Amino acid sequence: MKIVVAPNAFKGSLSATAAAAAITSGIRRVFADAEIIQVPVADGGDGLVNVALEVFHGISTDVEVTGPDFTPITAPYCHTPDHKLAAIEMALASGLALLPTSRRDPTQTTTLGTGELIRAALDAGATHILVGIGGSATNDGGIGAAAALGVKFLDQEGKPVPLTGGALSSITHIDCSARDSRLEHIRLEVACDVTNPLTGPMGAARVYAAQKGASPEQIEQLEEGLENLAACIKRDLGFEVRSLIGGGAAGGLGAGLHAFLGATLLPGVDLILDLVELDRKLTNADLVITGEGQIDFQTIFGKAPAGVAARAQAQGVPCIALAGSIGENLGELHQQGLQAVFSICQGPLSLQQAMEASEVLLSRAAEQAIRCFFAGHNKGKK
Repeated sequence: MKIVVAPNAFKGSLSATAAAAAITSGIRRVFADAEIIQVPVADGGDGLVNVALEVFHGISTDVEVTGPDFTPITAPYCHTPDHKLAAIEMALASGLALLPTSRRDPTQTTTLGTGELIRAALDAGATHILVGIGGSATNDGGIGAAAALGVKFLDQEGKPVPLTGGALSSITHIDCSARDSRLEHIRLEVACDVTNPLTGPMGAARVYAAQKGASPEQIEQLEEGLENLAACIKRDLGFEVRSLIGGGAAGGLGAGLHAFLGATLLPGVDLILDLVELDRKLTNADLVITGEGQIDFQTIFGKAPAGVAARAQAQGVPCIALAGSIGENLGELHQQGLQAVFSICQGPLSLQQAMEASEVLLSRAAEQAIRCFFAGHNKGKK
């Protein structure tokens, strides 16, 4: 029996590595002798640094940066001197998990710290920088990150605007004359965890700002700001970013890194699944188990479980997922290869209770999912 365990992080409670270990412990209670291959994954959101540390045998390097609410924090990144490579996770510098619920407001948060991490990687000699941009607390279109690398965003009086989502409508000119010249000579790749465009009904503000603390009025304010930013980018820099695939990731950071710093946007899940060689590890597998904290209609937009399921389907391997919360409208996910999704919650629980017990709950759910799957699997053989 060969089972591939390839979960994403359960945000706020378990890293992808810890989730893989918990699932494996549940499987072992059913099939002690099974060949289990643990492949922690990420999609450009939480977990990129840990995956890079494992794959590239890198060094975790701490940097003091500006947090999403402008409070100084310490954020790590992966540095691999032998390859001149760095892996950066914006969630560790500008992420939603860094703020308590009471301080979440995407009109007032910034990606400045993410740009400071990129600058630190340049200072360390990196010539290939990977940036995972999921899990953000921000909706500033990347102006904070770009400002850390010398780009200026000016109002009609020629003064710098605040580096927040709420200030986007005030921008009238973008000045790249002082942009860090080292950016011209490096490979900057952005792992996007979603495919949403910058603006519109499926854009950064209207799809994701509410979960970052925005009110309906603020969502429209942010949408107007992103539209203004896109217009300024088109006029001053010559880039059309409104419909850029992945441009809406991390509150528009995807579009900003592309336009301001020359980054290439890539589907994060594909980049990472290639790094961890998932296709090779799926060979001759009987089952794949993936999962993350929440699986819903957004999962199809480049999230890790959808990517794992697609790779499994391509090799004819059944795939099931475990999740803390399950949303509606999973039909497209089933078509993409995710046969079933199981909740890890065994009864009524608050979010806090579920997160505190996530390791035990995940292990128990894995055990029951395995029993269910192989009951049908064995019956089909008779």
